[in-house]
Amino acid sequence: MTDIIQLLPDHIANQIAAGEVIQRPASAVKELLENAVDAGATEIQLIVNDAGKALVQVIDNGKGMSETDARMAFERHATSKIKNIDDLFHIKTMGFRGEALASIAAVAQVEIKTKTAEAVAGTYIEIENSAVKKQEPIAWQPGTSIAMKNLFFNVPARRNFLKSNAAELRYIIDEFIRVSMAFPDIFFSLTSNGQQVYHLEKGSLKQRIVQILGNNYNAKLVSIKEETDYMNIYGFVGKPETAKKTRGDQYLFVNNRFIKSAYLNHAIMNAFDQMIAKDSFPMYALFFDLDPSQIDINVHPTKQEIKFEDEKIVYAFVQSAVKHALAQFSITPALDFELDAGIQLLDAVNKPFTDEKKSSATSSSLYSTFTQKHQAHFVENKSELKHWKDFYAPAPEKSFESLTEKHGINDSAETKTDPAHSPLAIQHSNHPVVAVHGQIHNSYIVVQNDTGVLLIHQQNAHERILYERFLKATDGKPIATQQSLFPTTMQLTAMDTVILNELLPDLHALGYHLEPFGNNAFVIQGTPADVLQGNEKLAIEKMLEQYKHFSTDLKYSKREKLLRSLAWQQSIKAGTSLTQKEMQALVEDLFQCAAPNITPTGKPTYTEFKKTDLDKLFGR
Repeated sequence: MTDIIQLLPDHIANQIAAGEVIQRPASAVKELLENAVDAGATEIQLIVNDAGKALVQVIDNGKGMSETDARMAFERHATSKIKNIDDLFHIKTMGFRGEALASIAAVAQVEIKTKTAEAVAGTYIEIENSAVKKQEPIAWQPGTSIAMKNLFFNVPARRNFLKSNAAELRYIIDEFIRVSMAFPDIFFSLTSNGQQVYHLEKGSLKQRIVQILGNNYNAKLVSIKEETDYMNIYGFVGKPETAKKTRGDQYLFVNNRFIKSAYLNHAIMNAFDQMIAKDSFPMYALFFDLDPSQIDINVHPTKQEIKFEDEKIVYAFVQSAVKHALAQFSITPALDFELDAGIQLLDAVNKPFTDEKKSSATSSSLYSTFTQKHQAHFVENKSELKHWKDFYAPAPEKSFESLTEKHGINDSAETKTDPAHSPLAIQHSNHPVVAVHGQIHNSYIVVQNDTGVLLIHQQNAHERILYERFLKATDGKPIATQQSLFPTTMQLTAMDTVILNELLPDLHALGYHLEPFGNNAFVIQGTPADVLQGNEKLAIEKMLEQYKHFSTDLKYSKREKLLRSLAWQQSIKAGTSLTQKEMQALVEDLFQCAAPNITPTGKPTYTEFKKTDLDKLFGR
């Protein structure tokens, strides 16, 4: 037999290995930014063109490299951070395995310019397909510039799997945020296609969070700082009213390294139990400092998953620290005039905190436990936490006055529904005789037809109606735009700006007239007629939030996600009281739909009880 096993050529082996580290332009961004941080830089610039497909360049003012080091840095497993096996268990730097630059050089054309403070001249090197094409001395300031051009130029099949520029730019912004948030004492900037997206001056952690996530968090952050012999935790969580439908604004850092941990996220969610809706997610940016020997960060190529030596201690510590901070915040509630009207209806906000209530709260064992500093790791038994929910009164059931202008349902001048009123008949081909009998729990509409009774879920039904209306608009029948008398300017985060720019053509067909206005800002010139004047900004912000929620499902197109987001955002919510004519209009519109029985996401809009089945229940 002939031998058939042979060693792979170096350039092919490097390309295969690169696939583990460099999956898309954002992967290179992460590695290059981390190297700049490790180099001791105080200013770091990130420049990308064509969402990183044409260029990813990182310029820093760090310590730079000598000519020999610049060549060695692109060899596989070449690193200055590990000398022996013990170093692997005491890692304090961001990078350490010596794979990043070698992986980038295997799948892109790379140019490096670098110089140390002591050197007379800098070094310029060109590398392509892992091979050095050019090397020469140049004039350069102390620090390093690495430019990665034409990613996957030699692996076209990999390049074909990259997503749209807007999607790839969102991944890049994600990685940029994760590194820049961890180091607020370093200046960071991000420029995309010649336009500056971020300019983050040095400052405190709170200032960096507000710079990145937006000014709306400025007065809505709760500080956390706890210290124990095992580990320290510091950072911020958002107040309960800042909770969103998506997980976007959630950041965990261990020794300044961004990590993903469903386990720790569960601990934080438990700390917010009964304070936010079950389908909402709180904002947090939490940093953990602990002995590097207590964790293993070398369990995943991207280094975003780590293992703790004792996860249970960390879980209890995190949960208690967040509860401690939230408990202290809740004892002195303050009225925030920027809050949603529903939030201001809460007892904790609109009722006075009397001396009796204050005395009762401060005398509880729970208050005493959480107001002792640095005691968060002493976790009380579950039985002693049973009165936790007493600190937070549930929100009262909402009741809105009129839905005509908000939701496009006719007649808001009617009196509220009274089940004793005589039912109104509705003619429809599928339901020849339909009579609306009333509303149950401000969420369900009871309807009678020839064969029995229908129980309609008002929010699900309205989602179906709006979805089909929007679908027709995008198929060539645009919704009329109501021009704003006083155009509103809205400021967004860089991530939301990328999303909104991508959605602008479809939004225009749906009645939204938006124009870019400088850096991460838009002018709202007009909205659909059923959006209340003054609520334009809120409607778009909620739509974006819901769009990001639907974006986790990859099987739907961008347009489909947008239609579903708008249908959900503008639909009548459960708990809303309707007039008799509003219910009638809703039922009429529902049975004019092509698929009246389900929502766009597949939930039932109504359930039917046959008269024969009802008779059987009573033995008739």
